Parts: sequence; C-alpha cells; structure tokens
Amino acid sequence: MSERQLTQGNEACARAALAAGCTFFGGYPISPSSEIAEHLARELPKRGGVFIQMEDELASMGAVLGASLGGRRAMTATSGPGFTLMQEHLGYASLAEIPCVVVDVMRGGPSTGLPTSPAQGDVMQARWGSHGDRATIAVAPGSVQEVYTLTIEAFRLAETLRTPVAVLYDEVIGHMREGVVLHEPTSEELGLRSGPRGPFSPDFLPYEPDEKGVARVPDFGRGYRFHVTGLMHDERGYPTSDHAKVEQLLARLERKVDAAVDAVAPELYRLEDAKIVVVAYGIVARTARAAVDALRAEGVPAGLLRTRLLWPIPAAALADAIGHADLVVVAEMNRGQWAFEVERLAGRHVQLAPYLKAGGSVITAEELVAHVLRVSTKGARV
Repeated sequence: MSERQLTQGNEACARAALAAGCTFFGGYPISPSSEIAEHLARELPKRGGVFIQMEDELASMGAVLGASLGGRRAMTATSGPGFTLMQEHLGYASLAEIPCVVVDVMRGGPSTGLPTSPAQGDVMQARWGSHGDRATIAVAPGSVQEVYTLTIEAFRLAETLRTPVAVLYDEVIGHMREGVVLHEPTSEELGLRSGPRGPFSPDFLPYEPDEKGVARVPDFGRGYRFHVTGLMHDERGYPTSDHAKVEQLLARLERKVDAAVDAVAPELYRLEDAKIVVVAYGIVARTARAAVDALRAEGVPAGLLRTRLLWPIPAAALADAIGHADLVVVAEMNRGQWAFEVERLAGRHVQLAPYLKAGGSVITAEELVAHVLRVSTKGARV
C-alpha cells in the first residue's frame, strides 16, 4: 500500500525509518534535525520501540551501537557539530561491523556556525571524520521523496553490509514540504543482516566473512559467545598485530562498502551531447537542473550529473559523464569538497570550474547560468 501526503523532509526521514523497521533512536536535539527526534519520540513507543534522549551526541552514538549489537535496527539524527562528536564511535562501528544509520541535516559551519541555514559542508567529514582508513557509505537525497526512499535504502545497506550509513541533506530539504509517496518497503528493500550458520561451537568465528565479504556477527543474547573490539582483530574477534591479517581486514571492509556503488544510481540529465557538464547533489542539483534547461534554451550544450551517492564515490558514472566534456562545473554549498574528487577523476584534459557558495544560502539557477557563460566564454579555470 502507498499513499501520497504533503510531508516535511525531516518527518519523511522519521517515517521512512519506521517503515524500514527502526525500533531504536538515541539522540540529542540540534537544529535543523530536531523534527526527526520529535516525530520518533512520539511514534516509537507506540510500536514497541525505544526513544532515548542522551546527554550529548557521544552518548547517543554509543547507545545506538549498543542497541544495534542487541539486534535492533538503530539510528540517530544530528547536524554538523553533533556529527563531529559522533566520529569516534562511527570509526568503532566500521571496524566492529555494527550496522546503524546516522542522519546529518547539514548547516553552516565550522563550530556553531549557522544553526538554521543550509550548507553542504559535512561531505568530507562523512568520509574522513574518523581517523584511519575507514570505508564509508553516504547517500545524498535531493528531494523530500528521496529523503524517504534513501533513508529506507540506508537501513538496507547498513544491515546487509553491517556498516554505518550516513544520510546527508541540508536544512532546506529538511524543512521543505512536498508531496511524497509513502510506500511500505518490500522484504528485499528492507534486507537482512548476515548472521552465523548453525549453533554455537568453540570454533565459532564471528568475523569470518560470508560470500559478500560481510562478517557473521550474531546479535547479543542469542546464545553465542564472542568478542567485539575496536582493536584490529582476527576472525575470532580477538585483537591482533599481525600485519598481514590487519591488511586483509581493512581490504575486506573496503571491498564490501564498494558494493554500494551499484545500489544508488545517479541521475543523468541531458548528457547525451553535453559539452558542459554540471555536477551537483542535494538541494543544489535542483537549481542546477533549471540552470541546464536555461542554458539549453540559449543553445549551450549543457547537462547534469546528479549524484545520490557521495561515498563510495561513483567513479565510473562520473568518468562516463565528464569524459567528453569541455567544461565541468561542480556546484556545491561549501568551499570545495566533492569538487576535488571530481577534479581527480576528470584529468588535465577537462577544464574544471567549480561554483562554490558557503555563506548559508542556496545556489540559484541564475547564478549558475551566469557562471557557466562567464567561464565558457573566457576559457579560464577558476
């Protein structure tokens, strides 16, 4: 059953979490994400779930990980400063393979920054906020409808790959209202955790990977005795300093996360003959689409690649889209984060001219059109 309702972005996120089977939320209020917590505080207890407001974001993330280890589908929601405080636990979850979903409704930063203004400044924090070589999944909805569908997808990826998944969108998407089809996900859309096969035995290996490279860690309380640690570990879960085993572990964690590349396809718009390619995500991609239409109306062969997956970077799709372009414009609401990744993939034969805006307001279609016309005429790199 599906129904279409006028829904706020943050409410759509909370409703998607419930549809995806979330039964635990641990969090701390922070603008502009607080409506997610407010909705789940009302609805989770009605469904036998648990909502808990912790003393801060560090404790919130710890509660989420404990709930997940106990078998719950667990999540939290925050914004930039809180996302920063969660990074140590996110690194732990990646290495210990604890599934969870973290929603980051981005606002201006750094520090307290602009608490009620939109930004896209947490892109690199989602990738490299935790120390070490941590493989990361981060999705980027571009509408309220996609907040709903990609939050459900985030739970599926978290559960089936046993890893934290970030949902990144900004204050505008979080607070706008749009018509959304609130469908009930199928069992395939929900996914299942990898678990042990057979009863517990003394030679049980909780971190022995399955055919997809995902550990078979059981839920606490299911009759299995095993060890969970943030140290580098062997397949028993016990700490190891064996260099070969550590390399093998990190490579496996990276490989399993790379599987998410094919799960969330980008939107390709008017790219067939495009010589000017705009690359954007989130709220900026909506104005970028209007800019492409305006440029086409003036005879400029422009197209748009809108990524819905920031990490792992969809390298093949990006390379295909920009491979024959004369000019690539990466538009984002920061001082240049994903633009550096696009530059790395573009190579020196492609002119790259990012359009960046970090003052707390959305990039407009008019600004993008003017930028494209200026740089394409000058042939200058900016």
